Amino acid sequence: MFTSLVSVRTLLVAIFVIMAGGGFLSTLISVRLEAQGANAFTIGLVAAAYFAGITIGSVRVPQLIARVGHIRSFAAFVSLFSASSLAYSITMSAPVWGMLRLVDGFMMAGVFVCLESWLNRQASATTRSSILAAYMIALYGGQALGQFLLNLGTQQPSLPFVIAAILLSLSVVPVALTKIDQPQMEHIAPFSLRRLYDASPLGVIGVLTTGAILGAFYAMGAVFIQRLGMGLAEVAFFTSCVIGGGVALQWPLGLLSDRFDRRTVIIGCMGIVLAISIVLSFFSQPSALLFVLGTLFGGFAFALYPLCVAHSNDHLTEEQRVGASSGLVLTYSAGAVVGPMIASAGMQVLGVRGLFATMSAFALVGTLFALWRAIVGKPVSAEDQGAFQSLPRTTPMVAVLEVEEE
Repeated sequence: MFTSLVSVRTLLVAIFVIMAGGGFLSTLISVRLEAQGANAFTIGLVAAAYFAGITIGSVRVPQLIARVGHIRSFAAFVSLFSASSLAYSITMSAPVWGMLRLVDGFMMAGVFVCLESWLNRQASATTRSSILAAYMIALYGGQALGQFLLNLGTQQPSLPFVIAAILLSLSVVPVALTKIDQPQMEHIAPFSLRRLYDASPLGVIGVLTTGAILGAFYAMGAVFIQRLGMGLAEVAFFTSCVIGGGVALQWPLGLLSDRFDRRTVIIGCMGIVLAISIVLSFFSQPSALLFVLGTLFGGFAFALYPLCVAHSNDHLTEEQRVGASSGLVLTYSAGAVVGPMIASAGMQVLGVRGLFATMSAFALVGTLFALWRAIVGKPVSAEDQGAFQSLPRTTPMVAVLEVEEE
């Protein structure tokens, strides 16, 4: 195991540093727009632009990487991301920031595609799980720790953007000096949304609602905490709690889904997310309980995506799984674009309670649909269920890394 991780250590270091530098920008930008008096809907639109950029980039960047190679593409993506991070300190114009967020999302998609296809090249049947697990730890660990860079802007507002640009620029160093051979880009055969829905209705609706829930959280969670009267330190801690909970509970819930009907576990997770969201929607003042509930919310909400992918894979042949999993990533991204816009509109109408009230509505849709599918659909036998695999919600390229384990 450790030998396999040593071989990809430069890539793991790169994604950790990138997420430490760029993973907190969504929170920071929401906080800054809120401080400047932007309304909730404007903040939601700016946040949605990032997920739109990821969606577009996931489809477009593989052709670019195939033409110029991984190292050159990676350097270009990170350099533009770094420049964009510095550009935020020049102006506070929300439309400009929306365009920068679109660029950030596109560049981040390029980074993910580069690194995930590279990791897939290095993975074998025996090392794939350990490499994917290490990749997730590096990705979410960097994102969680990066949240605490928010506190650097108290005295110097531009400092967090400068630190982000420095970290992003430094991430190029281990990749530029790597001795790992550059892989050929994997071709992912298209799998239409209609075919995907016919094969696994719950998989499609599950990842769509999960995307809406988590997209809304990443966009407006910081605004929610601030409007309760908390400061930047609490914003950073709350966001880190949600991410940390998401990493901690994925494996236990996944193993549980291997033992029982996976739909039951999905219903349970979606129902718990619904219950926690309802409780959080009634908070109107600071409370230590927020952080406990945030950790539990992240634990069950983050688990929904890999659970829905695993459920979809139970209904597909091995040849179909890469294309289908990539389709599920894009479906999640579509939900993450729509979620912030609806949630921000909810906050515009209902105030601070509107965020989790809207997320409750998303979770209710997911829960009711999952219950309906459990009633009308036939369960997959325990023998036919594939093993759960924890995985991030990044780009379609991670589907290759995840699916080829079998």
